[in-house]
Amino acid sequence: MAHRVHKLWFWATSFLLFFSAVFGYEVPIFDTDYSRQICSGMWSGQNTFINVTFESKSQGQLAMVIYEWSDYQYLGKVTSEIDEYLPKTYVCTSDAVRGGFCDSSDLGRFILDLPDGKSIENTTFWSARVAFPGSEGGSGNTTSGGFWDNPAGNPTPPSSEYPSPPRRDLQTRQAGVNPNTSPSGLLVYHEPIQYLVRKTGYYCVAVVPVTVLQTPPTSETLKRQSSDIHPSYHGTVFFQNVFDGQLAATDYPKVNFYLAMLLIYTALAATWGWLSYRHVSEILPIQFYLSCLVGFLIIEMVANLAYYRYLNAHGKGTASTVFLFVVAILDAGRNSLSFFLLLVVSLGLSVVRDNLGPTMRKAQILSVSHFVFGVLYAVGIVELEFESTSALVLLLFVVPLAFTLSAFLMWILWSLNATISQLRARKQNYKLRMFQKLQYILLFVVFVISIFFVVSTLTFTGRLAEDYAAKSWKVRWWLLDGWLSLLYFFAFGGIAYLWRPSANNSR
Repeated sequence: MAHRVHKLWFWATSFLLFFSAVFGYEVPIFDTDYSRQICSGMWSGQNTFINVTFESKSQGQLAMVIYEWSDYQYLGKVTSEIDEYLPKTYVCTSDAVRGGFCDSSDLGRFILDLPDGKSIENTTFWSARVAFPGSEGGSGNTTSGGFWDNPAGNPTPPSSEYPSPPRRDLQTRQAGVNPNTSPSGLLVYHEPIQYLVRKTGYYCVAVVPVTVLQTPPTSETLKRQSSDIHPSYHGTVFFQNVFDGQLAATDYPKVNFYLAMLLIYTALAATWGWLSYRHVSEILPIQFYLSCLVGFLIIEMVANLAYYRYLNAHGKGTASTVFLFVVAILDAGRNSLSFFLLLVVSLGLSVVRDNLGPTMRKAQILSVSHFVFGVLYAVGIVELEFESTSALVLLLFVVPLAFTLSAFLMWILWSLNATISQLRARKQNYKLRMFQKLQYILLFVVFVISIFFVVSTLTFTGRLAEDYAAKSWKVRWWLLDGWLSLLYFFAFGGIAYLWRPSANNSR
């Protein structure tokens, strides 16, 4: 039976707490889980590790393996060469021994299909048969008894940290060799199982319960399965990255990104304020609007940085959910305000026309719609699991925003062309050059958005592939919102330069 794992996404951080205890990205595991595997990207360092901890009430035995995704191909053996849809055999049970997939000495372990000349020391695997105290019986040295054949569970990745408990002694070896030694016999669990991470990558922890019988299974022992012999456990998988915090590794780059954007916008605001002070008597109404937008952008960057640092320090909860909505509202408000101001400027307000009449109401309705869809999209990209969410649900979040965005862009470009034509006819060359440069900036934005739309579409079409999360965890944040934030900065910076306060404002 194949079990697929749902991707666990936690997006986090907090600007207000710069000093905190060591925390990490932590995921709970239960014996009732449909998914049998937890995966997460990890930025490695000298003190990075994965800890697997179980509660004292846990009982029974488990097959456990920890590895980096590049070695996934060696996990399990092909069950049938004829039926390609039949999942691999992943755990060595009595039936697996009889089928020739493993030896009786490997009962209760994950099956590793390593090629000739490659040993487990040359891979990232740590594999063991784990027994909780009081569950050491049933050695399973014969194929007729010792193990009842539980469905193994298919360790397909999900997509994807609590202070470190006492570490289990693991011998660190020379570079290029696995520093995590797999126990040769039964590992009786007494303290957290620790796996050292010395290479940045996408790491997985797979746990499958195995049912051990003292004698060959009978109808009576099978009746007692759920209460007497079936394993039960509750634990956590703890990922300690090179950074301290509860943020998943795939999202941590956002902390530094928004810090950099905050510093950049602060420098822009300082420059804008200095120019406004120098030419205060020449300030135009549109420049007051731009001043407000510059201040709004700084507030938004502070909010984004504060949100991710807060979630990194405290994890998900009611407060972080409220914080998320605040950030989403600010982000959507910035976009709507920016497009609205750009649209009324392109329509020639206060330059070609004294007022826009009914057109102003249409622009306001479009702005409000774009704001609402922007909030839904911002919340959706944080809460949705891209590997498990249907394409229809994803489109419900993306298409409305794409529609209002396209409406804004098309309307702005059409209005800008009309305004340029009127200025050319009136031979107002200075204003004409400004609006022509604005047109070049917008055409550049449309061009870049078109390219990234194609790239993003091609990227997300493979989101259901087994290796999608492993290949994309480092850059997913950039594809979702990093590049859009950077593109907005360049577009806004160019427009702010054209409409900067100067001695020529009166022209």
